[in-house]
Amino acid sequence: MSNIAKVLSKRQDRGEGLGTNEKAIPFNKQDYQTLKQECLAKKTLFCDPTFPAESASLGYNELGPQSSQTRGVQWKRPKELCSNPQFIVDGATRTDICQGALGDCWLLAAIASLTLEKEFLERVVPHGQSFKENYAGIFHFQLWQCGEWVDVVIDDRLPTRNGRLLFVQSAEGSEFWSALLEKAYAKVNGSYEALTGGLANEGFEDFTGGIAESYDLSKDSSHLFKLMQKALTLRSLMGCAISTSSQEIEAKTSLKLVKGHAYSVTGAKEVHSHGRLVQLVRLRNPWGQVEWTGPWSDNSKEWNSVQPEEKAKLVHSAEDGEFWMAYSDFIQNFSWLEICNQTPDALSSDTVSRWKFSQFEGDWRVGSTAGGCLNNPVSFCSNPQYVIKMEEEDDDPYDGKDGCTILVGLMQKDFRKVNRFGQNPNAIGFTIYKLRGRNNIHLSRDVLLRQRPIAGCKGFTSMREVSERFKLPTGEYVIIPSTFEPNRNGSFVLRVFTEKEAVARPMNTEVCADVKKEYISESDVDPEFKQFFSQIAGNDSEVSVFELKQVLDIVISKRTDVKTDGFSMETCRLIISLLDKDGSGKLGLMEFQILWIKIQKYLEAFKKHDTDNSGTMSSYEMRDAMKEAGFQLNNEVLQVIISRYANQQCTVDFDSFVGCLIHLEMLFQMFKRFDKKDTGKIELDILQWLCLALS
Repeated sequence: MSNIAKVLSKRQDRGEGLGTNEKAIPFNKQDYQTLKQECLAKKTLFCDPTFPAESASLGYNELGPQSSQTRGVQWKRPKELCSNPQFIVDGATRTDICQGALGDCWLLAAIASLTLEKEFLERVVPHGQSFKENYAGIFHFQLWQCGEWVDVVIDDRLPTRNGRLLFVQSAEGSEFWSALLEKAYAKVNGSYEALTGGLANEGFEDFTGGIAESYDLSKDSSHLFKLMQKALTLRSLMGCAISTSSQEIEAKTSLKLVKGHAYSVTGAKEVHSHGRLVQLVRLRNPWGQVEWTGPWSDNSKEWNSVQPEEKAKLVHSAEDGEFWMAYSDFIQNFSWLEICNQTPDALSSDTVSRWKFSQFEGDWRVGSTAGGCLNNPVSFCSNPQYVIKMEEEDDDPYDGKDGCTILVGLMQKDFRKVNRFGQNPNAIGFTIYKLRGRNNIHLSRDVLLRQRPIAGCKGFTSMREVSERFKLPTGEYVIIPSTFEPNRNGSFVLRVFTEKEAVARPMNTEVCADVKKEYISESDVDPEFKQFFSQIAGNDSEVSVFELKQVLDIVISKRTDVKTDGFSMETCRLIISLLDKDGSGKLGLMEFQILWIKIQKYLEAFKKHDTDNSGTMSSYEMRDAMKEAGFQLNNEVLQVIISRYANQQCTVDFDSFVGCLIHLEMLFQMFKRFDKKDTGKIELDILQWLCLALS
């Protein structure tokens, strides 16, 4: 229950702006200003207890405690490494980032691209940090993590060997912002080793909150150069890489390109050469060295054909890891291009075009919302569903086709942390359906089996995120995110970008109850039922909770079409709490008759929707059965119900089914009693809350 309260509280905080870049959430509940002031008052240097300067923070396997790669490692503060350490010197630049002994070139490529955009950088690296004024050995950075911005506090103890930084470092050797940012990123992912291997897009997203997409350069790339120019104009971040086998990772080609290595794309320009326009792409190797030696490389003969004034605009001769190459050579040598599109809040200029943006957080839970992909027709419909309505086509479509551009990104949470525990990430993907004539109703199995999806991701992947760009006609669509296999727990963030305004929302957000009240008089009661009641009620003519349990167990045990292990005392107490009108704590004849009618209706719904005749209710059958009983519920409520009422096999037997419906009816009644103005909200003091919660 505490976890449910945590989730609901977090949603309330999000509604108040917590988790935005302006109101970043303190990671590990560490407040930077409070910790810094404590250290200054005590005249001590900060030592982070949540990411200590020890082997566990380095890694768990190749950088683990017993690894030869971690022998001789010492954690030192910058003031122990040089006489005059600086946080940032003359602003952050791409040459501040040189890769060390960690295979996180993908991250460093993203950091290098970040330095091109001062506004982006300032969102990640807060002002006012230095090794001089009010120095306390503590620094902080803001990172986007699966839908929210977090403020990450670190101490400045860095892993070294023989007096040199082990991982990222600046070319000058006295500038430390990039090494400290790498440490903050390692902290949120559990260790430095967790950063080994990845795509630049992951870093792009975590430094901007944007949404990334990938392009296979071996396929049609006729419009890609213009797309790259447009992306840079829109201040998108870009990276690229050469695909290769694991044996050739970081092997160099004859023209000094590094295979399996993440490069930043920092420019796309056209120059005049021999009377024609040549398309050029500027790249940067995060090593800070090893550059392309082919056409248009530093000091190559091709530059001699460019006018001096045009050449002066393009820095092309520094040995800093950055170089130009012809676009034609770029698509022939590189395999993938990654583009990270920015959210509207990241761009302050009114002259820059912006995407329209929606974001949702959700869960796949075994037994309720983990339905798997379309290969699982029975359970697929139980996955979370989201609706988007697009009514306006794009202006000046890039590909010349009319329609609405939509970019969908599905991200699974804690992707890098699961590797530390030897777990495999989920294979994730999404499917898109055209919504036809239905309004805010969760699409059932029958509907999804009759319709074919109109779009979806190219394939399910075990990466952190899968994203695709589509061009769709105006209309309403349903996006269904799922894991490939059913019954796989996981949490996700679904993001939707559109060029024009679009309305997006979770499907089936309305929660309501339509339970008909039973009105009967004593004359309506059958004589045989009266006799039955008098036999179980005893001398007081009322049925106590103990008598109720006894009679329900006897009656239901005689049925072979439903499974039950007997009614619990809790269920029987809930029944009496719901139906006891005079406050006696027992059921009289009329109240007992109403209960009997209810149980008969519940039994009809149970049997009708027990489609496999198992005598139990699966979570997928549960939604329709509860709807038949008068309750329309969304995925969040269904998850709570399954968690509370299902057994180890994620099925609900008949007595638990009855207990669930009785509990729901009572909760709706209590809420309605306090919601006198029908606003959908109630306010309770602590006494009212405790009395209702314990009733």
